[in-house]
Amino acid sequence: MLAFTGARVITMAGPPLEKGTVLVEGEKIIDVKEGLVVPPGFEVVDLTGKTILPGMIDAHSHLGIMEEIYREEGDDCNENTDPVTPHLRAIDAVNPADLGFRDALSGGVTTVVTGPGSTNIIGGEMVALKTRGTVVDDMIVRFPAGLKAALGENPKRSYGREKKVAPVTRMASAAILRESLARAQDYSKKKEPERDLKMEALARVLKQEVPLRVHAHRADDIMTAVRIAEEFKVNLVIEHCTEGHLVADKLAEKGIPVVIGPLLSNRAKVELQGITLDAASILARAGVRFAIMTDHPVVPIQYLVVSAALAVKGGLAEEQALKAVTIDAAAILGLDKRLGSLEPGKDADLVVWSGNPLDISSRVEQVFIEGQKVFPF
Repeated sequence: MLAFTGARVITMAGPPLEKGTVLVEGEKIIDVKEGLVVPPGFEVVDLTGKTILPGMIDAHSHLGIMEEIYREEGDDCNENTDPVTPHLRAIDAVNPADLGFRDALSGGVTTVVTGPGSTNIIGGEMVALKTRGTVVDDMIVRFPAGLKAALGENPKRSYGREKKVAPVTRMASAAILRESLARAQDYSKKKEPERDLKMEALARVLKQEVPLRVHAHRADDIMTAVRIAEEFKVNLVIEHCTEGHLVADKLAEKGIPVVIGPLLSNRAKVELQGITLDAASILARAGVRFAIMTDHPVVPIQYLVVSAALAVKGGLAEEQALKAVTIDAAAILGLDKRLGSLEPGKDADLVVWSGNPLDISSRVEQVFIEGQKVFPF
């Protein structure tokens, strides 16, 4: 049993505790309170002058699937042989030995969502993992954590431009997504269907067991995703959402969450021309719930907190920026009863910072996942 005492505790469940105590028993937090009173039997970890934050959550990456160093041999991100591959499972591609997992821990990221890339209209099922472990099955927090889909330039380039097959246009991309969902509807109505792994994955989305997580940068692509989600009555999360600030009121009105980013990026393609650090603050003012991503390895995962700090530079309140990498990210993933804040009953995932996490000079000094110290290594 551990008692972390003396630190400024940012619980993400209420106001910060200026000299708080976090009590941990086994894998769980059992109490969080102001003051330094420690019950008998607890080992005291004195963190006077430090800051404790919940372990951060990167809600969209390709960690373990696009490996550090082994960028060709370790690239299992895009199965660009078929634009419709909902039956692909991220868990079958993740290499826990990827050095990116060590980088995640060094940056205070304790949970990550990883999955297929955006070459395909439907890429496969994503997974939420703890960033500590040697066997992927032991690291899983939620699987599937969503079905990855994509609109915009990437599927058009991979198939239309390079292979001269559909989709060549945005119309074809939308039609392929619709057609796939319609087939899954028909499949779901059969009493004893012949087993079809593609249809089973799509059926989970139609049953609202997992969200459809659509890569969409441009505002028109975002609204196409919204249109299709409403047509098929599926839960939708917009990924990247570069021009989401242009349709923020629509997203808020419909209650659609988004995962924005990467923010530390240039205009690498035409559909990124609207990128702005103001996007997060505009979404927040409109009432849109959002998380911030790195899209690792596009932005190295250890810079998730830097991405949050950049959003503050763009006008986002500091508290909202921290929520976007903790409790709001957890809520979007359906994991907020377990992760994202320092509260009794939640996983003892916490990070000790030398100062304000959003201060670029602050350092991660210690990381705990489920009560076990995992950093320094």
